[in-house]
Amino acid sequence: MKKILFLAAFALTSFISNAQHDMSKDKAKMPSPPAETKATLASGATLTINYHQPAVKGRNVWAGDLAPYGKVWRTGANNAPSFEVSKDVTINGKALKAGKYALFTIPGEKEWTIIINTNVKQWGNYSYKESEDVLRVTAKPESNEMMERFTIKAENSGQVTLMWDKVKVAFTVK
Repeated sequence: MKKILFLAAFALTSFISNAQHDMSKDKAKMPSPPAETKATLASGATLTINYHQPAVKGRNVWAGDLAPYGKVWRTGANNAPSFEVSKDVTINGKALKAGKYALFTIPGEKEWTIIINTNVKQWGNYSYKESEDVLRVTAKPESNEMMERFTIKAENSGQVTLMWDKVKVAFTVK
């Protein structure tokens, strides 16, 4: 009986160890690895954005199915990015209360809509509801050097830049 219990315990330990090893694989090998960007603004507010980084992989990002113009986009991959501010701030001059939100965008050739939404726990944009938006601002896209992985950069100056493919879009958090 002791031998059976020992073998069962050994098998369970091996299974858990292998599962933990699989979960701890290098993030860079994930199709859309998680990323975080942080900034401490002049007001003392901390801005933290957690998101996932899809890759272009030779696909047509803006005219295809990844982030088509004119449609709400999850702004990355997997779940919608979380956008958290520790104090009340403004985004492109519009007020936003301290808290944790979801970040969505509507890409466009000449203008993007940046959306801050109250429903933080959303996979993609499948359960997105405009009625849960707390703020919308617009920003102008610009040409950029090729960026294979979607990247968000938050700077202490308050500038937040979204970059992917050959496009970048910036907005300001103060």
